[in-house]
Amino acid sequence: MFAPTLAMPPRPAEAACGGVRTAYPAKKEGRRFAPPLAIGDSVMLGAVPQLARQGLAVNARGCRQMDEGLAVMKRRRGAGTLPSRAVVALGANWSIRHRQLRAAMAIAGPRRLLVLVTPREPGGGAGYDARVMRQVARRFPRRVRLLDWVRHSRGRLGWFAGDGLHLSRSGARAFARLLGRSKRMEPPVSARRRRAAAHG
Repeated sequence: MFAPTLAMPPRPAEAACGGVRTAYPAKKEGRRFAPPLAIGDSVMLGAVPQLARQGLAVNARGCRQMDEGLAVMKRRRGAGTLPSRAVVALGANWSIRHRQLRAAMAIAGPRRLLVLVTPREPGGGAGYDARVMRQVARRFPRRVRLLDWVRHSRGRLGWFAGDGLHLSRSGARAFARLLGRSKRMEPPVSARRRRAAAHG
């Protein structure tokens, strides 16, 4: 018989941010890879059902920073449920550093693809986080791919709330369509095998 456990109340700042919201795509026969895992913050919260309809598994929470995103990846890897493509759409809360992206690559390992989604700054436009993501994607093109939400959404005022950051309904659909491209991205090991088969 198990002893009851007492849940500790969340700290006020964490409670204001809300809990984790998840969603999963409908099961589909014949999938070559497990659905990509999309890890995000309050921006992604505005597009959870749209992302699931695009075929992504979603894990989003308001106020989430990059270190928490890394913890999600690490837990999933430890449980054996981190898929071959991990989509990281963070940066609305605090900044993202090179070391954190290298840590994400280390967690993903050489067999998985890390897909980075550039974050807009409040009011719109790019900042330091987007530059860091672009640099890492250019340096490690086989292991890291970029979905440049900043450039894709430039000038699309109707896609956003007044802060230029969080999504309107049309913005949620556009965001989900962009992240849905990750389904067509091959993990590094699969891409190497395909090239090897083509050469002999």
